[in-house]
Amino acid sequence: MLRIIAHAALLIAALALGACGFADSRAPVPEFMRMKEAEQPPPEAPPDVKRVVREQIDVVFLATSYPREVHVAPPHREVRGPGWTACVRAQLTSATGTSLGAQTYIVTINGGKVVDRRRADADDICGTETYEPI
Repeated sequence: MLRIIAHAALLIAALALGACGFADSRAPVPEFMRMKEAEQPPPEAPPDVKRVVREQIDVVFLATSYPREVHVAPPHREVRGPGWTACVRAQLTSATGTSLGAQTYIVTINGGKVVDRRRADADDICGTETYEPI
């Protein structure tokens, strides 16, 4: 009987001490029992979009589209993440060899790398941006 009581007491003590590690930074417990809030990394500096696109042109456009007259717009901070977005415009060629004309893409840059790209649509700000050649 004494052994059962000792095991129960140890189990209760272990649970009580273990729960201290789960108190978040806003829990109503003393300061020394709270977890420290994770520090936010400093915001990333605006990327050099011209250099990034020039170095990673094959990520933005297919090599078979033979991008010409590539122009970029200034970067904007990504709304849903830590990176940056920029509009990129170029004259492209289709797979059949016919001209597609000027096509505009939005690239997402994070850590100096193009991590995503998508074709710009009418709702994007790419139509009002000022572009510079790379």
